[in-house]
Amino acid sequence: MIFWVYDHSTNTRNKVEVNSTIINIGRDASCQLHLKSAFVAKKHARIIMRGNQMFLESTSLAGTRIANQEIEKGEPKLFDFGDEIQIGQFSLTAAAKEQVSEQDRSTKRNQQDLMAFEQKIHSRLLDLMNLRVTGHLNKQDANFVTQVQQHLNEILNQNIEQLSEDVICYACSLEIYRLVSSEVVRQCRGHIRTEYQAADDAMLDPLKEQDIVNIVNSIVDLMPLLFDPTTINEDLAVADESFEELFTQHYASISLPLRRYIVYRSLSKDILDILFGLGPLQDLLEMPSVSEIMVVGKDNIYIEKNGIIQNTSRNFFSNEILLSIIERILAPVGRRVDTSVPLVDARLSDGSRVNVVISPLSLTGPCLTIRKFGWVPFTMDDLIDRGSISEQCARFLQGCIIGKKNIIISGGTASGKTTLLNVLSAYARQEERIITIEESAELSLPQPHVVPLEGRPANVEGKGAFTIRELVRNALRMRPDRIIVGEVRGSEALDMLQAMNTGHDGSLSTLHANSPYDAAKRLETLVLMGVDMPIRAIREQIVSAVDLIVQISRFPDGSRRIANISELTSIDRDTGKIFLEDIFTLKNPKQPRLRHTGYLPAFSDELIEKEIFDVGVFL
Repeated sequence: MIFWVYDHSTNTRNKVEVNSTIINIGRDASCQLHLKSAFVAKKHARIIMRGNQMFLESTSLAGTRIANQEIEKGEPKLFDFGDEIQIGQFSLTAAAKEQVSEQDRSTKRNQQDLMAFEQKIHSRLLDLMNLRVTGHLNKQDANFVTQVQQHLNEILNQNIEQLSEDVICYACSLEIYRLVSSEVVRQCRGHIRTEYQAADDAMLDPLKEQDIVNIVNSIVDLMPLLFDPTTINEDLAVADESFEELFTQHYASISLPLRRYIVYRSLSKDILDILFGLGPLQDLLEMPSVSEIMVVGKDNIYIEKNGIIQNTSRNFFSNEILLSIIERILAPVGRRVDTSVPLVDARLSDGSRVNVVISPLSLTGPCLTIRKFGWVPFTMDDLIDRGSISEQCARFLQGCIIGKKNIIISGGTASGKTTLLNVLSAYARQEERIITIEESAELSLPQPHVVPLEGRPANVEGKGAFTIRELVRNALRMRPDRIIVGEVRGSEALDMLQAMNTGHDGSLSTLHANSPYDAAKRLETLVLMGVDMPIRAIREQIVSAVDLIVQISRFPDGSRRIANISELTSIDRDTGKIFLEDIFTLKNPKQPRLRHTGYLPAFSDELIEKEIFDVGVFL
């Protein structure tokens, strides 16, 4: 069996192969899974194999979790491949033993050969145009771009015959797949079928371009696709599954000159993307099925598709090229990153969220994370169809938004908090004045009277910063009907609670927490970051301000579902502990339907009396 061991303290990932029916985990050197850390017990836990089933048993009191759920010492817990085991700063994931086929080995060789060839062409282009010295890369200069294309064409024509037939076939499949995916997206968006139109680019051959268009259209015609904006991810999944077989059928009919032209076209685009665009990230940003892009140094580019993280075959030639592309991303929004400011948040022009970490904070080279902004916004119907929420629960939350209840959406990273916030915000009344406050603007609301505010970091001199707390305070002077804070992560929590308590009902926000109770405790901590107040006073503020906590969780299969909707009810007079009551809960994670617990929230009579919803929403 194979285990992937991720060390969060060093941002490193290692593969460990173990062959045993009992696998001991701990910091003792005798353990098959040896985790060197003071936070790991000598004999921390063990995995027991019983037939085709795997059980994890904690053998210490140091803390062991599976999918964010604590397991008790001495009580074996059934788990499956892909479930994340959390011990100290380590995350472990079991995987079936890899069976590497000859085809996989061949694909890997072709990837490496194509990358080496592409890197050689790029290096010769830099030398030929003296770009290593001048560093002149102005894509607005038409003459310069034309000169780059001419030199690139010359170098490719001189060297393309060096590629083997296997590498040419592999490169053709990559290029045709990219074009097929683009055509599927184009037709899903309602655009007409692609027909080649002569371009000004003298490097392109119109006849061969039309041949490529015909091949792409022929492959797409043979795919059972729906071509609907709401089914774009499903159509792309079908295209993924059927492409290889259809490409193989068509490849034999492609002439050798056309094959070499397709390779030339692909390599030319890749190198021009490196010089003027975002390099290997360019295509990933254009794929609707990719929701997140994660770059870990120059050699590893991961993506998230349909909730599952997977490695790609792409990489950067060097960390210097990766840094130059990061600078291209940050420059248009006035952000910078260097050794004095090694961490920065930003956004792309389409609203996608960007995070950058470089040395000395990152030990594995520049790290870039892009959370893409979907071009088709989710609706509540989409969440219901995906099993993220039940129809009954959706009706309840809709009534709470219309009834202007204050709601906190809680969850882990990439659990879908912002998506749910966007969906719920759409239920606010059209006549309301809504002020949104975010670090990086992501929300997209349909109401006509929306005032979006975005925080700003300090400039080079360390001045000019505007924090979320300052924006929340200022929003109170802007006559808001409703305030929406994208994420509460600091001392602005107190200002938000005070706004909720002073007539600004219907406020919404998100924060990171693993449960509704943890969310209430985290709000306490965030308030204490800004002001020294008695804990009881803070808890009274929280209970009187926040009506509901909606907990959303991400499960091992990549799905994101609402796990709890809880009301903050009161404070224990003796202990000062905040009491919460679950209104809806997901009792069995394998059953996506949220169920009503039988508890009616304190405000239910008010909303029923106003005819916002009826008691049937709880039945």
